[in-house]
Order: sequence, then C-alpha cells, then structure tokens
Amino acid sequence: MDNTIMQQVDEQLAIIRRGVAEIVPEEELKQKLYRSIKEKKPLRAKLGLDPTAPDIHLGHTVVLNKLRQFQDLGHEVHLIIGDATGRIGDPSGKSETRKQLSEEEIKLNAATYQEQIFKVLDPQKTIVHFNSKWLMDMNLEAVLRLAGKYTVARMLERDDFDNRYKEGLPIGVHEFLYPLMQGYDSVVLEADIELGGTDQKFNLLVGRHLLREYGYEPQIALMMPILEGLDGVQKMSKSLGNYIGVNDDAYEMFGKTMSISDKLISRYFELLTRIPMNQIEATQAKMDQGAINPRDAKISLAKELITMYHDAEAAEKAEARFKLVYSQGDIPQDIPEVQIPAQEVWLPKFLQENNMVSSSSDGRRMLQQGAVRVDGEKFEEENLQIKDGIVVQVGKRKFIRIRIS
Repeated sequence: MDNTIMQQVDEQLAIIRRGVAEIVPEEELKQKLYRSIKEKKPLRAKLGLDPTAPDIHLGHTVVLNKLRQFQDLGHEVHLIIGDATGRIGDPSGKSETRKQLSEEEIKLNAATYQEQIFKVLDPQKTIVHFNSKWLMDMNLEAVLRLAGKYTVARMLERDDFDNRYKEGLPIGVHEFLYPLMQGYDSVVLEADIELGGTDQKFNLLVGRHLLREYGYEPQIALMMPILEGLDGVQKMSKSLGNYIGVNDDAYEMFGKTMSISDKLISRYFELLTRIPMNQIEATQAKMDQGAINPRDAKISLAKELITMYHDAEAAEKAEARFKLVYSQGDIPQDIPEVQIPAQEVWLPKFLQENNMVSSSSDGRRMLQQGAVRVDGEKFEEENLQIKDGIVVQVGKRKFIRIRIS
C-alpha cells in the first residue's frame, strides 16, 4: 500500500472516529477510504431521516454533525427524507406499534426538517432524496422479492420485536417491512456508508445485508451515541422536555445550556460543536484541576452553539442578558408584551397561550412548584388580578409583560 495514501486514510479516520460509538466493520472502512483517495472518487455517505415531528433538536444534530464532517472531507453526502418510511414509523426502541402519519403531516414536517437540517449541513454539497420516489412505485412483485431477502427469524433477533413477541404484544407485518425499506434506500443509492444512532444498528445492518443480496459491496454501518438531555439521564426528547431546539431563540438556548450537568460539558462540546478535541480535553483537565469553573465552560459552550445556529452577535447579547438576570436579579427590558382586556386571568391557560408552558396542566404544575413569579415575587394562585405593566415570569428565562387594552 502507498504510505502517502495510508497517511491520508489515518487523517480522515481520526476525524471520522470523533464521538463515534461503533463502526461496523472499521477495517472495511479503511479499505474504502484507501480506494476513494487512490481513485479520487468520493465515498457515498447516506443518512435517512423520517419527518415524524415538526422540529429537530440538538440530539438530532449529533449524526448531522458527523455527516457534515464527511462533506468537509470531500465525500458525497446523500440525505434521505423518509416520506415513505415515515408513513410506517421506525419501530426501533418501541414497545408498541407506532401511529401511522398522514401524507399531509409528513409533507409539513419534511418542509421544516429541510430548513433546520441545513443549519448544519452545507446545502450546496447535500444531495436530497425523497424515498417515496422509488418505494411508492414498487409493485407487489417487487415488494415480495424484497421481503424474500430476509427471514422472520432474523427479524425476531431484534430486541424490540423479540420483547413484544414474548410479551404477546402485537407486531404489525408492516413493521417488518420498515428495516427492509430503509435498507432498500441503500441499495438504490449503492451507499458506501450509512450513518445513524446506536438505536439504528439493526436497520443499518439490514442495509448492509441487502446490498450484498443485490450484488453490491456492503455498506459500512457508522453509529453515533444517543445524546443525553438537560437532565443528564434520559435521551434528549421534546416529549420529555429536556431538549435544546435548533429553532430555540438565542436566550432560550443560552439558558438551557447553562442548566446542563457539569459531567455533560465535554460530551456536548465533542458531539455538538466543531471545537478541536485537544481544546476540549484541555478544558476538561482544567475543570478537573479546579483551574476553570464549569460555569465558565458552559458559557463558552452556550456561545458556541448560539453562534452556530444564530450568529456571534446573538451569542454576546444572550450572555449579557443571562448575566443581568441571574447575577443581578433584574428583569430584562426587551421582554415580549401582550395586551388583554380582562381584569383577571386564569394563569395556567394564559401561560400556555403565550408559549411559557406546554399545556395548562404544565402551568398548574409550575405554579405548585413555585416556578412562577409576578413582578419578581413568587406566585402560586391560579387566578391573577391584572394591573397594567405587571411582569409574569416562569422559571429563570421566560418573561412576559401584560398590558391592559
């Protein structure tokens, strides 16, 4: 082997390995990289995303950041919008059959996905596909031929299917088709590498199997870890409320980042930013030695994230506002205002309508927990008598001023 090429392979591998949970098999990836460099032919890296929700959060960007690294290394990036697979819903990690989404829901979600995804990926270097283009054109004969490439016994090796089968819980036949459909995407694209989270291992390996079955070289399965949310325990999820949204405003993003556990600081830097690993390791060492306060490291992390998803000016303003509120206990001047005609409001509903809580029941819970303040004073009653100009606050980051119309 050419030593110069091997050096380039090692350099690319060092970048690709950053934050990765598993590469199956890494030796084959080395061979593909060697051939790619020697023949000056980029590898085809594939990521499939089902638009099953309207927004994405930073947990989703872990694999997107890895895909961006493949772009920066000069490889060909293919993004699959699963408008066909999304109609079934990925059964990975599910203890029951997913509710199937309508075509209209999928279209709406797909539109926002593309807008948010390109905050990470370079749109000029991203080839976008909708897998309905080939999956929805398959006739029954083609579907049966695809289904014949895999066995029920192999499907039941999958933990979530196996557990449901043993517990007597229903498994829809269409759910068996999901990993085959995802794998067929790889066949259509003749993918060299498919990326996904660790929960996608079964699906990625099905794609590897199908490529071989259709006479192609099998793809490499590259899996990224599942990011813990703000609680530091469960995976980042909108339903759990422990997420940082890609579309969160700069101040919200700053405040949420400051709330993460100290033990997650380096992990967030590694998986969510482009800060070099030697800098991240140096910062962690200084925190371990007590030379750096974790709070300062979180400020740097928050500013880095806001710069990525907004801009540097927004990051500076968010930091200044955060310090004003937290250090001095002041109410910011640039808070939103709402005009209402009523002299009294039912706070749980008012908080929900103004996007300060997710639901009226969440609003009641915030009141009971003492997380609501009116003009800086803790407020636990559900009914609020309105005075012009009063400020309602939820937690440490959400404010609204009420004006009587």
